Amino acid sequence: MMNLLAFDTSTEQFSVAVQRADGRRWTHQGAGGAQSSAALIPTALALLAEAGLGLGELRAIVFGRGPGSFTGLRTACSVAQGLAFGAGVQVLPVDTLLAVAEAARLAQGATQVLACLDARMSEVYSAAYRQQVGLWHRQAEITVGAPEALAPPAGAGWVLAGNAFGPYLDRLPSALAAWPRIDALPTAEALLSLAPALLAAGQAVPAEQALPLYIRDKVAHTVAERAAAAAR
Repeated sequence: MMNLLAFDTSTEQFSVAVQRADGRRWTHQGAGGAQSSAALIPTALALLAEAGLGLGELRAIVFGRGPGSFTGLRTACSVAQGLAFGAGVQVLPVDTLLAVAEAARLAQGATQVLACLDARMSEVYSAAYRQQVGLWHRQAEITVGAPEALAPPAGAGWVLAGNAFGPYLDRLPSALAAWPRIDALPTAEALLSLAPALLAAGQAVPAEQALPLYIRDKVAHTVAERAAAAAR
């Protein structure tokens, strides 16, 4: 165990957690979006105070780097940079879809997960992960696209996990719609669970390298694109 601060602001919910080296944890969840940019720093500092930790005592600051809400990712990266730089500690960027897979494992023991997050604009972010010998392995590149375009990974025993089922369930390919589903978000607790293996693998970086993973470069369709999508 180690002293860690973790947070994610990539979805409609923001999540913060502090872990002490003795294994105790303090957690908070709240509304995401614009609220997270104002609440993240005070919440993180309050949890650290409850845990009796200073920023300089942390092994690393762990954060969800994306994909996800553009505003949320910028919030997480800027806060991680600022806190880590001032305290002289490293940051650990974690893919949000990997955190979804870990949240599904923590909730229901899933070890083969097609993680899907609502990307808005009628699209989903997705990636398939398989856990072997206690480590997650991504099976292909992270993608963003229409729910109808999701391709099932090869083999049996997979589950869907994420927050994209409510708005897009009726648009999933029939093979995927029949899979077991786990509602899951990239929570700070999932980030804490992933951190030891990722730190041991040398994935912590200096504060200035706390950068977002966007996947999608466009944040809005043109009028013509919206009309074409409506026609389809």
